[in-house]
Order: sequence, then C-alpha cells, then structure tokens
Amino acid sequence: MTDIAQTTIIIGGVAAGMSAATRLRRLDEQANIIVLEQGEHVSFANCGLPYHVGGVIEERDALLLQTPEGLHKRFNLDVRTGTRVTAIQRDEQTVRVVTPGGASETLAYDNLVIATGATPFVPPLPGIERALTLRNVSDMDKIVAKVAEQPRHAVVLGGGFIGLEMAENLAHRGIDTTVVELAQQILPPFDPEMAAYVQAHLEANGVKVITGSGASSLTNTHVLLTDGRPLDADLVVAGVGVRPDSNLAVQADLTVTDRGLIVVDDDLRTSDPHIFAAGDATAKRDHVDDSLRFVTLAQRANRDGRMIADAIMGNSVPSNPVLGTAILGVFGLMAVATGWTETRARAEGRQIRVIHTHPGDHAGYYPGAAQMHLKLVIDAQTDAILGAQGVGTKGVDTRIDVIATAIRGGLRASELIDIELAYAPAFGSAKDAVNMLGYIADNLAAGMTTSIQWHELEAAMAEGSVLVDVRDPEEFTSGSIPGAINVPLNTLRERHQELPDSVIVHCQVGQRGHTAARLLTQLGHQVVNLDGGYLTWKIATAAKE
Repeated sequence: MTDIAQTTIIIGGVAAGMSAATRLRRLDEQANIIVLEQGEHVSFANCGLPYHVGGVIEERDALLLQTPEGLHKRFNLDVRTGTRVTAIQRDEQTVRVVTPGGASETLAYDNLVIATGATPFVPPLPGIERALTLRNVSDMDKIVAKVAEQPRHAVVLGGGFIGLEMAENLAHRGIDTTVVELAQQILPPFDPEMAAYVQAHLEANGVKVITGSGASSLTNTHVLLTDGRPLDADLVVAGVGVRPDSNLAVQADLTVTDRGLIVVDDDLRTSDPHIFAAGDATAKRDHVDDSLRFVTLAQRANRDGRMIADAIMGNSVPSNPVLGTAILGVFGLMAVATGWTETRARAEGRQIRVIHTHPGDHAGYYPGAAQMHLKLVIDAQTDAILGAQGVGTKGVDTRIDVIATAIRGGLRASELIDIELAYAPAFGSAKDAVNMLGYIADNLAAGMTTSIQWHELEAAMAEGSVLVDVRDPEEFTSGSIPGAINVPLNTLRERHQELPDSVIVHCQVGQRGHTAARLLTQLGHQVVNLDGGYLTWKIATAAKE
C-alpha cells in the first residue's frame, strides 16, 4: 500500500468499472476512487434487459444492482452518474468532464481506468432513427414504452445474441416478430449446421427468420429489405452488433487496433503506463493463436476490473487469453459455444478433425432424456481442442463448461475419455457425452476410422465413392440422402461383397456408421464414415435450402 493516497478515476461503471472500484477499495481503504458514469445507472444487470422487455423479469428494480448512495455507504466510492468525460489529457494526467448540470470540470488522476464498454452499431440507413437499441436501462425503458403501445409487428435487425434474445421476448409479448440477418446464417459464433437448429426452433415458435438479406431503409410503417420485400414494422430494434466504445482512447492517442479495440498488456495497461482499460472496449488475446479478438463477455469484464485493481496495488496477475465461451437461450433451447468454429479453423488454414454427436443428456432408459447436438473441432496435428458447440434443451450448458475447462487446462481431445464426471441415470450416462467425444477423437487420432463432413459428401460421391446407409429399412424409407443405397448393419457382413472397394457409410447419428466402417475396413474395403450421420446432414442441408 502506498503512503500517500492516490486518486484512481474510473470511466464507466457496470461490470468492469465497478469490479475495479470495489476490488480497489477492498485492497486500499485510503485510495480516492472516483467513478464517472455518463448514464443514469452505474450498476445494473445489462444481460437481463431483454427479459424485462419480455416480462420474464417482472420488476424493473430487480435489474438495478447498486445505487451511487449505496456504493458510497458500503465502499466509500465517489460515484457520479450523468457525468460525461469529454477528453483525457495524458500530459497533465487529467480528464475533462461535463457534469449533469452542464458545467465543465477538470479532474486529476494518478491512475485512470477506461471501462466504457461497447456501443450498439446502428447501420446508416434512411429512416434508421426509428430503430431502438438496447445497451442500458434507459434504452430498455424506451422499448418497454413502445411495447406498451401494443405494436402488432416487430422487426429485429441482426441475428446475433442480443437480436435473438429480443426476438424471443417480443414474441413473448404477443408481437409478430421477424429477425432479419444480412449474413447467410444467424449466430456468427456458430457453424451453419449448428445455427440451423436454433433457426428451426425460432420458426417453430412463431418467429420468422430471414437470412441473406438486410434492411435497405425504414419508413414509418415498414422495413424495406435489400431484395425489395417490405416488412410490416410498428417496432424496429437494431441488434446488428456492437462496437468498442473507444473514442476517448483514440482521441488520447492510445494504441488501438484497426477495429478500435484498446490494446493492453498482460497487466491491462494501455500504451500509457498510468492508464488501464478493461471490458468490452479492449482487445483480448485469443487462446488458440494469441491474435487480438473482440470478445464481449460479462465474466471477462468482471475479471478484468479485479485484475486492474490488483495491478494498481502492485499485485500483478497476468491476464489469460480468452475462449469466448457463451450461451444463448431461446424458447427453452440452449445454444453454447467455446473457442474456434470449424469455419474459422478452415479459414486460418488449420488441419482439423471435426466430430458431431447427438447423445441424450442422460441415460436413455431413464425417463425424460433429451437429445443434445454437440460438435468438437480438433487440431489434427496436435489433438488439441480448438473449440466446441452445442444445442439442446438440457445438458449442453454443463458439457460446454467441461470442455471449456478442458481447453483451459490443456487437455487433448483424446484425454476427454478420462475426465471423471458425476453419473447417475437421471443426470448423465456411464459414458458421458464428453467422454464419448474423447472416444471418437481417440479413434480418429489412431486411424481406426476416417470421417468426412456433411459439406464434403457431395465431392466424395462425385469422385466415385458409393454411399451406404446402414440404418434399418424403416429408417431409410422415412428419409435418406439422395444416391444412398441401404444395406442394414446387421446384414453388412454377409452382403459386403455387393459393395465396391470405396464406400462412404452412415447411420442416423454416427455410432453404427463407425461400427460399419471398422467391419468393412477389416474386410478389405476403403471406408470413410459420414460424421454425425443422417441427422447432421439433414439439418445442415435443410438450412442451405
């Protein structure tokens, strides 16, 4: 602890800013800590805002976590809401602010923390001023007021996390809701076949989803799409995405990336040693390749704030790279992701193996089992886990947490076999879904099986391989991949001579396909297994159509 009380000014509250302020107070009772927040509320549950719009969180006050008065009483913090910082003067170590009454003031600091977060991106379209955004409580109040007018039709621009959460909650209010996404799929942090499950679930619950077309303009009553279609729109919400709110850092000539992310070192110091930065406005190091990423996660923002307080006090704890672990819930369906997607890995030129599985969340013989859809992306050279995704109504949240922890701990994909997870029939399986990913990864690494992905099937068949569906005849009749022939697994040993040397096998979800591949390989055929089976192919190709 220093002998002379130092002044730390924190620009921005909520997660990163308030974590820095309260941690610093717990470390130094003498420090002069000033929090400057331009909004009305300094501590609120921003991730809960869409759910008050939808009425899931009924009480608005439940989202207001702390008040300036409460923070002063508990932590002796000088919290000033409605106070906007207009400039950082690095040479003088001061900031210029505008107070709630409009007066200008200059404040001096020993340490400065920039925790300004991210701001919604609003596309520059004619009529876009009609669109509402959701960043803070005031934004939420505007949307709630509009919902109270009982609009019949809502259009949400953007199919990311915020856009889909808003769509669900507007639909909960009985509003006919359409999501418009310019890209070919919703949910960019997911691969297309995994995002397809979410789109299908949204549509099954009455939310329309339009991909591959964006808004070109807004009128008082409609959103006009780039393909010429008009959409009825009494309410428009822009959830296109967010950008780092780093204008102050840019104006102060601090180092930023080409996307405007503030560059910090392992102690979260900027290019000025007296200025720290935390939260969504900062660049994060990627766990896989150490590149700089834009990651907007509440957990990381809180962790950043705590680390800055430690660094100010001389207790340096180096910042770790990020995986970007995230979860989305819509109409009872969960979508989870951590690390890299297959799309990114291929774009980066990585040699990869990919695994799709469709297990139950617990033992199938115990009532109430629900199917999960899991995907694992693996470095083919090192067996390192690059990332994972999952979709399901139960169980995928715990599995992604296990996999994220495994990645953080440096476990290889094959080592997932040996993770000991709690088991009872009502909660899991003797071979848990995570363990099964390890078994499959081990088989692929050992060369016991070779697999191809759904998007590689057409090219493989064009090269002359015959597609063999080893499901039972009833399954084959109910739906099959064009060009496949049906040779059920139980007859495969006797009928294998009917097949050519080069075959692709598949079943419903992949397990019987692996058994068929092992059998035919030992009988002299050249065999690959269609990863994830008919189910993965079906949902992926349906999404493309």
